[in-house]
Amino acid sequence: MRMPGKKVLSKAIILAALPAIIAGCAAEQQTEPLSETRLLLDTYCTITIYDTQDRTILTGALDLCAEYEALLSMYVESSDVWRINHAGGEPVAVAPQTVEIIVESLKYAELTGGMFDITVGRLSTLWDFSGKSGIPTMQEIALARETVDYRQVIISGNTVQLANPNTWIDLGGVAKGYIADKAAAFIKDRGSGSAVINLGGNIVAVGQKPDGSPWRVGVAKPFSERNDLIGVVNTSEASIVSSGVYERQFVENGVLYHHILDPFTGMPVRSDSVGATVLSVSSMEGDILSTIALLLGSEKAAATFSNAPGFIGAALVLEDGELLLHGDIDIEG
Repeated sequence: MRMPGKKVLSKAIILAALPAIIAGCAAEQQTEPLSETRLLLDTYCTITIYDTQDRTILTGALDLCAEYEALLSMYVESSDVWRINHAGGEPVAVAPQTVEIIVESLKYAELTGGMFDITVGRLSTLWDFSGKSGIPTMQEIALARETVDYRQVIISGNTVQLANPNTWIDLGGVAKGYIADKAAAFIKDRGSGSAVINLGGNIVAVGQKPDGSPWRVGVAKPFSERNDLIGVVNTSEASIVSSGVYERQFVENGVLYHHILDPFTGMPVRSDSVGATVLSVSSMEGDILSTIALLLGSEKAAATFSNAPGFIGAALVLEDGELLLHGDIDIEG
């Protein structure tokens, strides 16, 4: 059903999980931009700076991404999240950044009635979306489900405690956006006003292109082996995040199993939305909102967007291929 206030585009269009920056040919640049790619956050992260030759800004921003990964990953021993998860329910003193990201995540958990919930760690570790391990048993899922409840997270000053000692926090649905925001702030604080941060499905456009025009962010066609684009979003000084059920998934007995888990069932969520691209002021907020769109579906996601302070616009792909645009976003076909 079409919803009022939405622009409806071709039903043949499918959004992709990974936007790609279209920055123009090298001849358009007066000097070669600085660029570096590292394997971080379980993906290839690229930062490109266009208005300075100061390589310390570039390396410093990537070093910062690595530092935050070491702080927030549930898989890195000695990280804040690892220590919280393995504290047996005791309070753990953590960095202020860890408190900040958890507090923000809990706001959206409350807003969505627990559909977006960072305490899904036990559930998320059950699933192997390479398809090699198959589907967890219903008993395994049920036991893990009993540990999921964002209300178990207790914050007091700089300490975080899990009331249920078996609960695990997983910040995988928000950390890349948070880190992208921090990298953008680092770059701007050091005097750059024209850069692109690409952390997989999270892109932050700092300022504009050197010629003053907006960045053109290509939205790739899913499952395309030729990196085809289905459209382009023009943006300046904003974040664009894409999420989809086709990012990490496998098919077994004709059923698609993907990484967006319903915290109430422990299974991959079923909604009318299969892909979401969110344009926002904050990449962390875009990270959360793009996931929420898949969890809640198009109708309820629209209400969440209206309550998000940094929301600019969103494009949702429905399971029948219909593309709905919310807010201030246009996709050039």
